[in-house]
Amino acid sequence: MNLPENLPKAELHLHIEGTLEPELAFALAARNGVDLPFADTHELREAYRFGDLQSFLDLYYALMAVLRTADDFTELADAYLARAAAQGVRHAEVFFDPQAHTARGVPVGTVVEGLARALERAEERHGVTTRLIMCFLRDLPAESAMETLESVRPYLRHITGVGLDSAEVGHPPAKFREVYEAAGAMGLRKVAHAGEEGPPAYVREALDVLGVERVDHGLRAMEDPELVERLVRERVPLTLCPLSNVRLRAVDVLEDHPLRAMMDAGLMVTVNSDDPAYFGGYVGETFHAVREALGLTPDDLRRLARNSFEAAFLDDDEALRARYLAEVDAYTFD
Repeated sequence: MNLPENLPKAELHLHIEGTLEPELAFALAARNGVDLPFADTHELREAYRFGDLQSFLDLYYALMAVLRTADDFTELADAYLARAAAQGVRHAEVFFDPQAHTARGVPVGTVVEGLARALERAEERHGVTTRLIMCFLRDLPAESAMETLESVRPYLRHITGVGLDSAEVGHPPAKFREVYEAAGAMGLRKVAHAGEEGPPAYVREALDVLGVERVDHGLRAMEDPELVERLVRERVPLTLCPLSNVRLRAVDVLEDHPLRAMMDAGLMVTVNSDDPAYFGGYVGETFHAVREALGLTPDDLRRLARNSFEAAFLDDDEALRARYLAEVDAYTFD
């Protein structure tokens, strides 16, 4: 069926570690001899209730203990790609957090090569093209980020860009100026989380100091009319994650989400799932939820889907981008 939530789309804000479903977590734990502090998958799923970003991050990092081998990362990514493809995703730009793994003794090459194995066969197996984006943990020192950047030099053929994530407040983008300059010199694309919990000023810093091409979240930009005007004028994409915003209390209820107001203001917004195993929905389910809560029309949904492909890092294959856009325009809703 041509359901609205299955509209062809790109997913541009997706943390692969955040796709770890309880069933896979227990399977990997058994395989790798890791004891989880939960009796079963039901108890673990019940723990996926968060009061704020930090309470989510505490569990998020704890569960990473089950990811040990390249095969684990391949299995994790392949499971996400299968789900995403079933919900209309044609292109996925996947984030990963190397520091969260190297801190546990997992070599960065194990992580990158495991993920790359799944991503390189994704088009053949799932009909999904991919890019891989390495994120720095902003609550760690900038020196750690620079060391991480240097450590992936042997694997740059697999990596398209860099990003910035984890606890935002108190860790402004400017902290990572030199790291982003070095990443740019390596030819890597630049994105960063900004304006989720942090102020609009963090969005400005991400643009002016880090030179990002996309802002991940950017929710609080709406508090600054001059910033909104600039984002519209420069057509800076914002990768919104509505279900995540509700689960982490950035927005009380989905009906209050500013997505509609952002679209009305002319902002180039996209809809994404962020950490779908933890936040109650993959991207198709997110499309369904915002359509219901905000009364989005088929034209609104097509606009969001077109934005996702226009904002994707497909500059090396404009014919592919054009093909995806044509799929959006040709899609009919039942």
